[in-house]
Amino acid sequence: MSFHPRITYALLALGTVLLGLFSRSSVLEHNHFIVMYVGDSLWALLVYWLVRFLLPKKSYWLSAIVALLFSFSIEVSQLYQADWINAIRHTRLGGLVLGFGFQWTDLVAYSVGIAFGATLDYPLRNGSKESKT
Repeated sequence: MSFHPRITYALLALGTVLLGLFSRSSVLEHNHFIVMYVGDSLWALLVYWLVRFLLPKKSYWLSAIVALLFSFSIEVSQLYQADWINAIRHTRLGGLVLGFGFQWTDLVAYSVGIAFGATLDYPLRNGSKESKT
């Protein structure tokens, strides 16, 4: 089976979006842990898959670092509370991408999501190299 990185990462990103939307659904709203942490981990996992989609030939370590820097930057940007950016945050897409308020626990959730992605990515990449030999 041949490995097409961009198709694979696009499908993983799509699956992550669907899981993220499900984690925010009313079906799971009673589960505090899922509402508070899993969505943030899935958001960061999505960022990782998108970085891999854009840079498929780069190492998963570099992709993880880029995804972490991006995710942490978005979280730190939440300390900035100007009217114009808060107006963006109050749209559905703006709220999902930019978030609302800084929380240290979000940094942990982002780290977990990206580490999970890199852990899944390693056998994907190495398995594809082995199948070509």
